[in-house]
Amino acid sequence: MAEISDTVHPFVAIGYTYDDNLLRLPDNIAGFDQRSDRATQAQAGLIFERPIGRQRLTGSAKVSRVTFDRFDQLDYNGKDFAGDLAWELGNRLRGNVGGTYVQTLTPFTDFSTSDRNLRTQRRVYANGAWSFHPRWQARSGFYRNRFDYELEAQRVNNRQEDLAEAGVDYVPPSGSKVGLVVRRLKGTYLNPRRIGNIAIDDDYTQDELKLNVNWLYSGVTQVSMLAGYAKRKHELSNTRDASGANGRVTVRWAPFNKVRFTGDAWREFSAVESTVISNSLNKGGSVGATWDISAKVQADAKYRRETREFEEISGVVFRGDPSDHTRSATLGLTYAATRSIQLSVSAFRERRDGSESFGTSSYRANGVSINASAQF
Repeated sequence: MAEISDTVHPFVAIGYTYDDNLLRLPDNIAGFDQRSDRATQAQAGLIFERPIGRQRLTGSAKVSRVTFDRFDQLDYNGKDFAGDLAWELGNRLRGNVGGTYVQTLTPFTDFSTSDRNLRTQRRVYANGAWSFHPRWQARSGFYRNRFDYELEAQRVNNRQEDLAEAGVDYVPPSGSKVGLVVRRLKGTYLNPRRIGNIAIDDDYTQDELKLNVNWLYSGVTQVSMLAGYAKRKHELSNTRDASGANGRVTVRWAPFNKVRFTGDAWREFSAVESTVISNSLNKGGSVGATWDISAKVQADAKYRRETREFEEISGVVFRGDPSDHTRSATLGLTYAATRSIQLSVSAFRERRDGSESFGTSSYRANGVSINASAQF
């Protein structure tokens, strides 16, 4: 029984959220006098970790029930499952194989509707590394993501993304890592997108050459980077092709024992869950701070700013700014009542200057949430 209890950890959680603009509607839209809503979320699940010789099996399973006070047609059952096997073969070969399954409500940021729209994401992966020298390793991996949407109008975003990569890393005794990786991402959209009488083929292939760095600069500073050059090519229309700098940099800085800072900057392609366009080039940054006020109380804050530049589509005329700009801030407080029970409260504020011609609206939203969780 002790062996089982050390392996499997059940948990339960309950949360309450208030959002003053749940559907992310613009200020001037008619027909929606009531924009705010309250949601209650109940969760139950388990986390497990089991060593099997030199291998380690980990995973989690969670189900949730989310109900809304006003927009009760959005009520749904959420699912979240994950499993991973960290394997080793001899002293030189190691890697991971696993998968995830997530079913949740699609965010309203790119498609405002009062109809329920569940998004299901399935992910499988396998990767491995070969330490052919005490300070050098070669690695490769394959990752597949599949997205499916419940609402018929959103099924143009049903897609599969296959990523294959290979690289080599230098790993000095300090624990840092610097490497070079080549990647190919192939996106396949399962249903054609139509704008008027024009059918849009959104399939693409993206080739990347990037530096993969994890630099332990000092005991208080760490820099992670996956950045370099990317070229995205569409199957049928080269007018939509794009290339240039692409990637993300993260800096973690902990100058004091109880205060930690994190900064991110990115320039990368990303999918857009819209009925008009399928992807954008996102450029932005964020800063965050965590403060351990006491042994049981922790505060955190984050500010994020992002610009999305949308692609022009041959044969389709768009008017107005081909980009939107989002700013958001969050502030939270967590209280660890015991080793297994946590209480938290957080508040957020979000504002976007949208691009109406590309189907993204301007909106403002504010909200607060209260959560309690217990792990056994």
